[in-house]
Amino acid sequence: MILSALLTSVGINLGLCLLFFTLYSILRKQPGNRIVYAPRLVEKEKKSQQADFSLERLLPSPGWVRQAWEPSEDELLSTVGLDAVVFMHIFTFSLKVFIVAGIIGITILLPINFLGNQLSYDFSDLPNKSLDSFSISNVDDGSNRLWIHFCAAYVFTGVVCYFLYQEYSYISSKRVSYFYSSKPQPHQFTLLVRGIPGSSRSSFSEVVESFFKEYHPSTYLSHTVIRRTSKIQELTKDAEKLYRRLARLNSNDNSHKRFRRDGFLGIFGRKVDLLDHYGKRLEALQDNVRMEQSSLAGKEVAAAFVSFNSRYGAAIALHIQQGVNPTEWVTEQAPGPQDVHWPFFSSSFMKRWICKLAVVVACIALTILFLIPVVIVQGLTHLDQLETWFPFLKGVLNLTFISQVITGYLPSLILQLFLSFVPPIMIMFSSIQGHISLSNIEKSACSKVWWFTVWNIFFANALSGTALYHVQVFLEPKKIPQVLAEGVPAQASFFIAYVVTSGWTSISSELFRMFPLICSFISRLCCHNASDDLEVPSIPYHSEIPRVIFSVLLGITYFFLAPLILPFLLVYYCLGYIIYRNQLLNVYAPKFETGGKFWPIVHNSTIFSLLLMHVIAIGIFGLKKLPLASSLVIPLPVLTLLFNEYCRKRFLPIFEAYPTECLVKKDREDQNDPTMAEFYEKLVTAYQDPALMPVQYSGSSDERTSPLLHAANV
Repeated sequence: MILSALLTSVGINLGLCLLFFTLYSILRKQPGNRIVYAPRLVEKEKKSQQADFSLERLLPSPGWVRQAWEPSEDELLSTVGLDAVVFMHIFTFSLKVFIVAGIIGITILLPINFLGNQLSYDFSDLPNKSLDSFSISNVDDGSNRLWIHFCAAYVFTGVVCYFLYQEYSYISSKRVSYFYSSKPQPHQFTLLVRGIPGSSRSSFSEVVESFFKEYHPSTYLSHTVIRRTSKIQELTKDAEKLYRRLARLNSNDNSHKRFRRDGFLGIFGRKVDLLDHYGKRLEALQDNVRMEQSSLAGKEVAAAFVSFNSRYGAAIALHIQQGVNPTEWVTEQAPGPQDVHWPFFSSSFMKRWICKLAVVVACIALTILFLIPVVIVQGLTHLDQLETWFPFLKGVLNLTFISQVITGYLPSLILQLFLSFVPPIMIMFSSIQGHISLSNIEKSACSKVWWFTVWNIFFANALSGTALYHVQVFLEPKKIPQVLAEGVPAQASFFIAYVVTSGWTSISSELFRMFPLICSFISRLCCHNASDDLEVPSIPYHSEIPRVIFSVLLGITYFFLAPLILPFLLVYYCLGYIIYRNQLLNVYAPKFETGGKFWPIVHNSTIFSLLLMHVIAIGIFGLKKLPLASSLVIPLPVLTLLFNEYCRKRFLPIFEAYPTECLVKKDREDQNDPTMAEFYEKLVTAYQDPALMPVQYSGSSDERTSPLLHAANV
């Protein structure tokens, strides 16, 4: 790619960013759009009043930037939780790293690369100069200037490791502080026990109670045996949807839609009263739910949530094998009641095992299929190849602006569009894989999306070959440094354009929220009471974290290869910091809280990025005929792995379980808390399956403010 094509891509994306910012600053002022741009605030206020018209609402203003910037970290922590704070620390960590990298790369490495003579470009025609002239490829083979790149690799590795240690230490201490300051939570006192041995004379509930009263007499509190409720869950969902239809039909604004024909597409057949029709269906569904609930007495699963009267008592039961047979009485930490993935318990062991195998096969198949858009994208970056595929486009491709858009902007845009389908697919894969909680599903999907992105976006584009060629490269480890050293620098221009497109534009579109805006507009047109069904969304960590840390990989990898990427990354992280603070404060609400457990994923991905940079450095110095530098780089990955092992021993345990010191100290504080008696009463029923709660649907829907679902206390 030539410099003018990159500038065209930057100009297009910068224009889109400014457009999104302007539209957002106007649309967020409109009262009707508050459910799109500030659902958290609407939920708190319980209303969205229509204000009188004012010209100020039609003018863009940057006031939202100040409002997003002002809240302190403690305010952010109290509002959206520790997971959101950890997510924002990815941006602050990246800014620290790439500010230092930018100082070294732009002021030292970039001039050295540009002044090289290896590629022999004409300096008089700068706009048409290839971006390779700004990369290490332009430095003369065997030049002593390459030692500056060697030193930069060592310095940068030290800087990244220093900031990684700092962040890991800070977040682990923040996790402990968050635990101390939190109120008692059901999952802190509860374990999930699986592999309960069956008995012909006793139910699972009686077996659990007998076992824990005998072996944990001083700490055992209560238990809830799990039952298979998949059919009830489906019936309940159908009933809820039907009740919503009834509520809308019963409103004054939709009374004209009560009657329709019961034939094909509502055009043929006899005319029926939908209010009466849906009411009868709802009553039938309600009867079916009650019948299924009453028939579940014997459908127990060999698993139960067991609660204790102290955190320390739960920890002892968690970390000590309960029975002689290690496959029985298997314990693990219970998720929060709102975090439980109930469909997990309705699947048999064999079904979960088959699903795990199927997910592995499906991930491999998806990875191979995704190479098709990668090949298309690579064809767009080479006009000569595109002309070969489509000879009739030769005249159009000769136009300067068209060729610059196709080579500079279109490839990364197409790749980003295809990549947007991956996170929902990975969530689906993880949900059928056998995780007991929504947070574990999201963490699993996060890791899957990350490795999928690394393989299909980075390696597939860098190696630019067939799937078989990619496999062959990694089957011959000795050739990996050389192959990467040849392929990665050649794709520098593509990844710079990728950062601009997938970074600047996509993060600005996150602010604009086009799809929710359109849905809200249609809902307001179709039904007047759409705002009554307001549901505050949660931030999709499984898609956002991999996107952010993949940019970290690009920055670390191309730090000494093509430092021109660093300014674009700095702009990306500055935009992301402000935009996501705004979204977390105004749009998203957490649906679970892991206590910062996403940070180890960020740490491990950064370590992988450093190791990848070292492998490429070994290969690039070898290609540049500087074998001594290539050999002296070898200690870097060894030192990085030792650093990672130290961090794993030092910090990772606190993310897996809280130590005795924390648990006992917190338990002693609770002894003086007068509300603990009430908490223990609620803990007894905290893990009851929502599908087993008695439900009461109102068939008449006379009151528009009546609850959708009434659940009686058991």
